[in-house]
Amino acid sequence: MNEEEIKTQEPVEEPVPEEVVESAQTEETETKEPTPEELIQAAEQKASDFEDKWKRSMAEFDNFRKRTTKEKEQSFDRGAKDVVEKMLPILDNFERAVAGADPEDAFAQGIQMIYKQFKSALEDLGVTEIEALGQTFDPNLHYAVSHVENEELGESTVAAVFQKGYKYKDTVVRCSMVQVAN
Repeated sequence: MNEEEIKTQEPVEEPVPEEVVESAQTEETETKEPTPEELIQAAEQKASDFEDKWKRSMAEFDNFRKRTTKEKEQSFDRGAKDVVEKMLPILDNFERAVAGADPEDAFAQGIQMIYKQFKSALEDLGVTEIEALGQTFDPNLHYAVSHVENEELGESTVAAVFQKGYKYKDTVVRCSMVQVAN
């Protein structure tokens, strides 16, 4: 091609890439100022989000507080139950001493007073004796070591108690060792 042909030729327009068109459009929208209503709406949304987060945080904290309080109580009850369990053989020995002693003896009377005081202290802590004699056998409360045929007693009735059972609050510390009538 010579120079005249190049000059007479019309310029060819190249298509504009879509990315350039989109960036020009976004520049137009970015420079647009938000209206006061849009600002208020955005602020209200942000405040609502913060309020929601605050409420959730408060609920989580309240649940945490309740859970830790409950865990503390359960931990204390487990520890107290363990201590009571260790004290029951001492109570049994006091009962045997009282049962075998002469009630007129001053030493026996002292043992009787200590036994009553010890039993009273356990009751104040929430330790109660499991009633067994004459009751219907309950495997959750009673430990059967023997059976006896007795027509006077009903089916599965406790005929004799060999060792008393105790509860701490609502938890069985030791089952009563019993003889059951068939």
